[in-house]
Amino acid sequence: MTVSRILLLGKSGQVGSALQVRLADRGKILAPDREACDLANINQLRDVIRGVQPNIIINAAAYTAVDKAEEDAEGCFSANAIAPGVIAEVAEALGARLIHYSTDYVFDGAKKTAYLEDDMPSPLNVYGRSKLAGDQAIFAATDNHTIVRVGWVYGLAGHNFAKTILRLAAELDELRIVDDQVGAPTSAEFIADVTARIVDCCGHDAKKGRGVFNLAPSGRVSWHGYAVELIREAKRRGWPLRVEEDMIIPIASKQYRTAAARPKSSLLDTRKIRETFDLDVPAWQVHLKQFMAELGAHAG
Repeated sequence: MTVSRILLLGKSGQVGSALQVRLADRGKILAPDREACDLANINQLRDVIRGVQPNIIINAAAYTAVDKAEEDAEGCFSANAIAPGVIAEVAEALGARLIHYSTDYVFDGAKKTAYLEDDMPSPLNVYGRSKLAGDQAIFAATDNHTIVRVGWVYGLAGHNFAKTILRLAAELDELRIVDDQVGAPTSAEFIADVTARIVDCCGHDAKKGRGVFNLAPSGRVSWHGYAVELIREAKRRGWPLRVEEDMIIPIASKQYRTAAARPKSSLLDTRKIRETFDLDVPAWQVHLKQFMAELGAHAG
């Protein structure tokens, strides 16, 4: 398959913004904004895809407000379940590969070891249920898909835990951070790099890399440990922060109430994606340092 036309949905999000940079030399990238292609407008969505006639569709658009979703299930399912099914149906009709992003939140976090791709889903919240429904809609519509399951995503664009912690650390003398949920912070830029590898493979082998793949850097950390590392790195770079490391207080999930329940473990086994695409998966701290360097450069 010759990769010449790539339709990117969700170009302004964390992953979408990184993808625009990483895919710039992979062919003709068509990336409509939300006004031109709104996931809630199914007819518009179909028309845009058919008009572009892409070889590859990358769906980086999603409803990601996890707590808000508890009161807005309809909007969440519209973007995360119904729209991916429609995209998959049109992709199948066009013979296009669909690359889509799923989440660790399809699992309940009770497993003691890292989750495999075929472990039984059991989402704890509306967001997780909507993403699982989107995965299932894609399965039903086309075999020509690559679903990349990620979690704890942060990046230069948009809002995320890393940027929030850095902002609060400059404003407050104390931070109280959950310490009984573990995962692997995953850079949007890393996700985009791996997506570019997947796109390259599609160009050489139309069937390679189909299915569901977990993606995460190596290692594990709690939200508290993640916050500590962010602040350590910021201090190493001379950022003017108020909070001291010993005032980053670990707390239990029950002490930090949220509308949506979160899984205690978001660890993902990445053996399948590493072997399929011959990937090197660095420790999560490597990408965090790169993120901090780029964030500092942008701020400067």
